[in-house]
Parts: sequence; structure tokens; C-alpha cells
Amino acid sequence: MHRTNIIVCSISLIFAFACTNEKKEKLADLTPPKAKKIAKELTIHNHTRTDQYYWLNERENPEVINYLEKENEYYQEFMKPYQKFEKDLFEELKSRVKENDESVPYFLNGYWYQVKYQEGKDYPIYVRKKEKIEAAEEVIIDVNELAEGHEYFNLSGLSISPNNKYASFGVDRVGRRKYTLQVKDLEVNEILPTKIELTTGGSVWANDNKTIFYTRKDDQTLRSNQVFKHQLGSEPKEDKLVFQEDDETFISYVYKTKSKEFIVIGSTSTTTDDYQILNANQPEDNFKPFAKRKQGVEYNIEHYKDHFYITTNLDGATNFKLMKTPIEKTSVKNWQEVIPHKEDTLLEGIDVFNEYLVTSERYNGLNRIRVMRWDEKDDFYLPSESETYTAYTTTNPEFDTHKLRFAYNSLTQPASVVEFDMQEKTSKILKEQEVPNPNFDKDNYISERVWATASDGTKIPVSLVYKKGVKRNGKNPLLQYAYGSYGATIDPYFSTSRISLLDRGFIYAIAHIRGGEYLGRQWYEDGKMMKKKNTFTDFIDVSHYLIDQKYTSPEHLYAMGGSAGGLLMGAVINSSPELYHGVISAVPFVDVVTTMLDDSIPLTTGEYDEWGNPNEKEYYEYMLSYSPYDQVKAQNYPNLLVTTGLHDSQVQYWEPAKWVAKLRELKTDDHLLFLDTNMKAGHGGASGRFEALKEVAKEYIFLFHLEGINE
Repeated sequence: MHRTNIIVCSISLIFAFACTNEKKEKLADLTPPKAKKIAKELTIHNHTRTDQYYWLNERENPEVINYLEKENEYYQEFMKPYQKFEKDLFEELKSRVKENDESVPYFLNGYWYQVKYQEGKDYPIYVRKKEKIEAAEEVIIDVNELAEGHEYFNLSGLSISPNNKYASFGVDRVGRRKYTLQVKDLEVNEILPTKIELTTGGSVWANDNKTIFYTRKDDQTLRSNQVFKHQLGSEPKEDKLVFQEDDETFISYVYKTKSKEFIVIGSTSTTTDDYQILNANQPEDNFKPFAKRKQGVEYNIEHYKDHFYITTNLDGATNFKLMKTPIEKTSVKNWQEVIPHKEDTLLEGIDVFNEYLVTSERYNGLNRIRVMRWDEKDDFYLPSESETYTAYTTTNPEFDTHKLRFAYNSLTQPASVVEFDMQEKTSKILKEQEVPNPNFDKDNYISERVWATASDGTKIPVSLVYKKGVKRNGKNPLLQYAYGSYGATIDPYFSTSRISLLDRGFIYAIAHIRGGEYLGRQWYEDGKMMKKKNTFTDFIDVSHYLIDQKYTSPEHLYAMGGSAGGLLMGAVINSSPELYHGVISAVPFVDVVTTMLDDSIPLTTGEYDEWGNPNEKEYYEYMLSYSPYDQVKAQNYPNLLVTTGLHDSQVQYWEPAKWVAKLRELKTDDHLLFLDTNMKAGHGGASGRFEALKEVAKEYIFLFHLEGINE
């Protein structure tokens, strides 16, 4: 690896690239596309906004498609000098993926189940073996065969019937998350002709082996709001509606308890949960409410013997507590406390075994796994020594076992699946992620956790990883990543792709900003609704800290976020553009006000408890004050790469398209600005493990170009 001095000579919107010390070669001038302006007035609360690019939401309009394609062509012209580097980088990323790979097998209902990958193939193969791990292998579904001929393909919700004869699964061929539910007869190795459209992809088998419960979506909003019952052999039009969620702020789903005794319909909003239950042996009966819905009460339920166990925030338990209630008396008045609420510990979930109860907790930002015997003869935490790691319970379908499986990894430690004997208190690594590239050595990298001080005095944790030998001299390129919404926590995880950054001198930082739950539930509450701006200022304050501590400098600091993290990127560069040399904003939620005022758009109504409802003036004005699209102004902005998918169901493609168009109009600099639209995919980008790496390679090329890295 070496660096060359790449000069970016930018006058207005004309660029010259790839000038080296040996030879300066000017490429063809690049002129970015310009979106036409059609004024659209949007008025509410006696306030009018004029949106010049509102017309870009016309998905079927040929002019819209033409504009997106012109943006793609503009970006592709920029990428042309880097085609070899991009190809080499893709091969480098791919070299760290074990092509012939397989998951750790697990035993369920008489079969060992496993997922396999084969060399050169993008998609998984689901297999099983009867009774013994040495038995003949039976292919349940080879996703590569189903995906053949499709530019995008996703299989979801694979579920095996209790008699092991059938497999139900959902298929999405567009990326819009509209899954077609199908069933395969495993005995004759044939997919049945019945297709159930517009589902979430998941389904649940009743214990009669012929009844399937599934969730259907609204065709326009894509809100999962109906649960149906299907009988094998019948037509989908004959399916019976068993539950409908009429509150537009809730979504619904269906699952089966680990005990296999109950089928559960869940309805959830950002701040409230509700359940209906049914004996899995009696699919013809009606579901009955678990407890009366109460706004602000969140809970999850799991069945064990003659009780349901409930993790809940009831009665002000901000970090959640564990309760239980008899099967026949599930109303709230019968709930009894099992594990009390703790101010310093977030209870994230439970795993139930015949002799043991396992809780997943978060203390001071770190995962902890606690094991307790039901008979109270033992109670302990699994040991951990690192300061930056991720640990969580994984596939544990067996009920009558004393062996617990959990996953462990860190910024420097490849992912492992560990089997812990809860009786003997011994551990065995069943599998450690193999990085086949011979140049990789995990001991060449260092991780640490530091604490930045926010403008209001709050300490913000930051996880860092870099290659040994990196010096804090302010000259290191650093990529700062964060999400910061929905209580979703970005734990410090291992990434084979990230090595390509670290080996080229980058430091990688995860900012655990408010809006996630890294430091408990209150950490989330302090980064949502009318406190949302804490998320943005936390990220900026972390950047200042990293600069002050000489990990990097504004000339070498880069930021990245996706979806709601893309909103973060937009807010940050409107506020403090001078801190960053470049920003990658993936599938960004940037047109906050317009989207949250349009209840026909997927996700809108279900997110009022996250962002607020702008139909109320107070929330409207607060959202407007940070909405990235609305706050674009005439100023300098960092170099910017924006990505989206035409079929995105989570953040509609027109949000980033409008944002880029407005930035082109108003920004006062000659920095790079690209919009890359995947015309064949949705929110998750390309499908397939190798196609996804091609997108990573393009993002890294953007960063490397800005750093003058040529190889």
C-alpha cells in the first residue's frame, strides 16, 4: 500500500481526477444533472413550505427515472478511473469471506439443522439431517436455485411444520419487503402451487400440521395489520381473518412460544405492546387477549410450564423488569414480580430452559448474560474480560438441555459461537469465524472505549479500532459511524470488510449516541421526540473530541450513517459541515416533515412515538428545525455520497433524490456530490453476500479517493 497525491481541481461543477506525482491526467469534464424545479406549496399550522422537488416522488414518471439514471451515469463517470481499484478491492473484500462455509448445526424436533454456503454462490442452502449429525443430508431449500434469473432475491421466515413434512417461507424478488408466502412438501421435494401475496414473509404452524397463521400487509402503507389463518390445500381467498389491528400507529406479527404450546399475535407501537394468545393444539379456537392494552406499557411474553414470563416497563420500570402470571389469569392485576427493576441495568430479554432461566442484560453499555436455576440453587453471570465486545444468546430451540449457546465478537475478535454448559460451568467454542485471507492477523489491531463529553456535560461512549502503530498525531483518516434512533444499539462488532479500511490507516469509531439503548432505556428516551437533537449534538461532540485528542482532524474525518442514521448525517452536515472531509449517507431519512405528514407512506403512522406527530404544531416546528431537507442552506458542505434503492419500503427513494437536488442548487462549494440509486433493490441494498460487497467497495473507493489512496 502507498499513497499518491491526488489533486482534485474543482471549478464550479467541473472536476479533474487522478493526478499523480508521475503524471497528471485530466479526465473528461463531469457536469452533474440538474433536476427541474416545480414549486409545490405545503401548508399546515398557518405555515407554508415551498418544495421545488416534490415531483420526484412520482415513481412511474419517466422523467423521474431519467433523472435518477442521469445521476447514476454522473457517479459512474467519476468511478471510471477507479474500475481496476474497485475490482481489486472487491476481490480483497471477498478474499476474507470463507466461500465454502456452514453454520453450527442445532437440534430441533428430531433433526439437525444447518445453513451452508458454497464457493461462488451468493445465497444460503438450508439443510437438515435426521436424528444423527452423521446422517444423510437433506436439502430443505437451495436459495441459489430460487434466485436464479433474479437481480434481487430474498428468502425469509423459513418455518418447519411440527411433523417435519412441510416448510413455509416468504420470497421477495424486488426489495420492497412484500413477501409471497409459499410451502414446500419436503417428502416429495416440491413447492406447492399455492402463493399467498403481500405478507411479511413469516408464518407459524399450528400443531395440527395443516394450519398456518401469517401476517398480511396493507398494499399502500405496507403496515402489517392483519393476521390470517390458512389451511393447506385451500385457496388463499378462503383464508380466515383472525385479527386486525385498526390503530394505524401499531404493526402486528405472529409467533409460536418456545414451548410450542401457544401461538401469539403481537401488536406493537414504539411505546406500547399488546398480545393475543391461542393454544397451538386448538387452531379453530379464537385468540384471546393477554391483557388490556395500555398506552405506554411495553412487554414481551414467554411461556414456561404453568406461567407466562413477562419482561415489562410496567409501573415506571424504565429499564424493564421480569414478572410472571398464571396461564389462566393473564390480566395485569395478576402479574407478580420475579426480577425487580434496576436503575443501572437494562433487561433486554430472556431465554427459557427446563431447569434454567437466562437473562440478557446491558450494564454500563456492555452485554451481560445471567444464568439462574429455577430452583434458585445457582445464579451467576457468564465471565467477560474485554471492554469493547458484543455477546448475545443465539439459537437455543431445545428446551430440555443445560447447554446454552451464545455468540461473541468484538472489533478485533472474529465472531464465535460458544456452547456454555450451565451445569458444569464450562465453555466450548463450537465455531470461530474464519478469515481465509492469509494477511489477516487479529493481533495486528487494537480496540478501546473512550468517553467524549457532550455540550450538556453528558459522557458519550465511543468504541474505536485501528491497526497497531497508528499514532495520535491528527493526521489519521477516521470513519465515524452512528445510528441513534429507535433504541437500536450499535454494538462493537467484528467486520471483515472493515479491515480494508484499517489496513490503509483508517481509524473506525462507533459513537454510541443518545437515541440508542447503549446506556439503558433512558439513553433512548433522551434521544427521541422533543429531545431528538441530542442525537445530532452528541455525534458532533464526539467528532470534536476525536479531533481534540488528535485521533484525526477535519481534513481526514469522515462520517457515515444509514436510514435514520442518514437523517443524522443530514442534520450534522447542516449544522457543522466544516468538521468533515466526506460523508456517506445511505438510504437516508432526510425529508422528515413531509414524510411524517403523509400517512400513506410506509412506516409513517407507526413512528409518531419516535419523532412526534407533525399534525400537532409543537412537533411540526421542532421537526422542521432539524429536518435535513428543509434545513439545506447556502453554505459549504463536505464531499458527499448518497445511496438509495428505487424500491425502498423504509425510506422512499425520493427523499435522498430531493435532498441531493436541493444540495446541488444551494451549496456554495465545489466538493463532490453523488447520488447512487440501485434501480433493482430496496432498503437493504443488493441481495447476495458478494453483490453486497460490491456496494461496500464503491463506498470505500469514495473515501480512498478523498484520502488520496490509490490501492
